[in-house]
Amino acid sequence: MRIGDREIGLNHPPYIIAEIGVNHDGDVNRALELTDAAAQAGADAIKLQFFETDRLMSKAAKLAAYQKNAGETDPIKMLRRLELTIDEMALVAERAHSKGIHAIVTVFSTELVPIAETLPWDAYKTASPDIINYPLIRALAKTGKPMIISTGASTCDEVETAFYGYFEAEASRCAILQCVSCYPTKREDAQISWMFSFPPDFHYSGGQFGYSDHTADIDIGGLAVKVGACVLEKHLTYSRQASGPDHSASLEPIAFAKYVNIAQAASNDRVVSGDFGEYLYKPPTEYFLTDPAYGQSYKQVLDCEQDVRLVARQSITSTRDIPAGTTITKEMLTIKRPGTGIPPYKLNQILGSKTSQPIEADVPIKESDLVEFSSSLSHSDGRGLG
Repeated sequence: MRIGDREIGLNHPPYIIAEIGVNHDGDVNRALELTDAAAQAGADAIKLQFFETDRLMSKAAKLAAYQKNAGETDPIKMLRRLELTIDEMALVAERAHSKGIHAIVTVFSTELVPIAETLPWDAYKTASPDIINYPLIRALAKTGKPMIISTGASTCDEVETAFYGYFEAEASRCAILQCVSCYPTKREDAQISWMFSFPPDFHYSGGQFGYSDHTADIDIGGLAVKVGACVLEKHLTYSRQASGPDHSASLEPIAFAKYVNIAQAASNDRVVSGDFGEYLYKPPTEYFLTDPAYGQSYKQVLDCEQDVRLVARQSITSTRDIPAGTTITKEMLTIKRPGTGIPPYKLNQILGSKTSQPIEADVPIKESDLVEFSSSLSHSDGRGLG
């Protein structure tokens, strides 16, 4: 895998992404300062989040527990406060490039992909909740740029279905990141070994594995690198005590620089080298016993992730009031949070269905809203909004 002129793989130092995310607090000057800090700390890239609140959040949206714990009271007001415009993001991407590091962005809505393409992003990322958002994955794959797929709060089956159905052909320019969607994640919940649950065919197709780290520790990245992680993502903040949803799960610049140094040093002491594939079948379990961060051997959804899985995943959502007895068309649908309705991968299945009752505008559509909708049908091809 390559991002820009940077080769990524077991024979290279780990590729380290400083996730600015929303830690800029909606202030582009803060985002620029964090970009400078990331470059100084030795990161290979910074990452932003590109969303428009009204496209991402339906009126049924709710806060995750960790967001409430951070003092947030309203999910829509929170996101509006944390938005950057595309013009502001352009300034950050330009600053990253001027500092010799890459600029990566997570896009949260299919409709925003063409807008994102107006900027010189070096790679795209999908957030963990969007492992089932096939229209979005498909739209990003069509750009031809490197892709990073995060897998927090997902099952092995969901990761495999996304890979074999939607980005297998793009594997040589993709990385899959093990992730635990808890903010912050306890060390004993880090589950680094779940990288070995990912499809072996992904590795053999040229893809790379990695780890998205939400712990408060500075050595977890190094532990992941030892057993084969080639990409790391870690949140960077100006203060872990700042008010906002992600600051407490982040590292300040000095600690982030230590994180980078530890991870880079670990690449010289990898347990795996050459053919990583043998470890997909037979992981180096002796290392999993030495630190609780390695965890179990088979990916599953942790109890601490259930809340985020429900709140942060997206559902097929109505764009207008839809009377009972109406035939569903593409124009009536979009994809928004929360994940309490029909999942995005079933988009094509419901086109042509009739409503069994009136559906209010801007709410997740449920199976009970449609006549004879079968939840047993296989995953759709996700092309509806792509």
